[in-house]
Amino acid sequence: MCKNRAMRTGKHTVVVLALDGVVAFDLGIASRVLNSADQALGGTAYEVLTCTADGGPVRTTAGFALLPGHGPEVLERADTVIVPGPCEGPLVTSATLPGDLVAALARVPAKARWVSICTGAFVLAAAGLLDGRPATTHWMHTETFRALHPRVQLNPDVLFVDDGDVLTSAGAAAGIDLCLHIVRRDHGSEIANQVARRTVVPAWRDGGQSQYIERPLPEVVDSSTAATRRWLTEHLHEQVDLRGLAATARMSVRTFTRRFREETGMSPGQWLLRQRVERARHLLESTELSVERIAREAGFGTTASLRQHLNSVLGVSPSAYRRAFTGRRPARRAG
Repeated sequence: MCKNRAMRTGKHTVVVLALDGVVAFDLGIASRVLNSADQALGGTAYEVLTCTADGGPVRTTAGFALLPGHGPEVLERADTVIVPGPCEGPLVTSATLPGDLVAALARVPAKARWVSICTGAFVLAAAGLLDGRPATTHWMHTETFRALHPRVQLNPDVLFVDDGDVLTSAGAAAGIDLCLHIVRRDHGSEIANQVARRTVVPAWRDGGQSQYIERPLPEVVDSSTAATRRWLTEHLHEQVDLRGLAATARMSVRTFTRRFREETGMSPGQWLLRQRVERARHLLESTELSVERIAREAGFGTTASLRQHLNSVLGVSPSAYRRAFTGRRPARRAG
């Protein structure tokens, strides 16, 4: 019956594979983000299902047991499989991967997209899905991961890695960032931003952003840079300079830069570039404005500058990005 319903709706089927000892927070991320995206798109985007390797209940780190709505058979029609991180017990290797989990993973179609959150990367690596590929996991498990899975190109300093049909994230909130990235990749930045607002989280933390930065928490002060940032988002088309921004905020350049970094995790220049790229993405997806006009509206000035920065951040030209989001939707299985 479930299979027939999926065929009628034509939704992209996402199966969350819950393992014993799963982190409860990680388990709920995909459902929360992707179901919000489905609602934003009028119920036409994602069907999110949760299963276990043997169909039985699993323990969670929150102290309750999860009784899944589905057994491993739903993996056979998955378009995307998400593996949240287990936290209890030893981290798996190819030699210790449980037989029922091996059998469950074997059910997944060859064309499916694989996603891991936190230590879920250990499962993908143990199954051989990350051999020779870039990936990340929680920074606390870096050394263990490298020792157990030397064939994986581990990058422990980023929030998430998108390697096409395999995506991995660091721990906890980085899983939200990755799921928002998936929504953005599948349906564009406007829908991803709507989902971010619904879930009250930042709309965009780049996957390359550091997952762990040792720095003291900023003091609560009256002279925040928030007002300046609000002004900048409303005047992205204008050319600004650091000295002028600092003067407007009534700070020295040095103090302004330090406060800005404390409050955003990046320099004023990095933050402004990110906002301009996001603005350009939105205009490319949702309007028919010329690339030249979009370059001016987003504050890049020239098409050459827009092309350079978009290619640097996204790896595509403005025209290619626009073509990719003209009627593009994630792959769905016919039956």
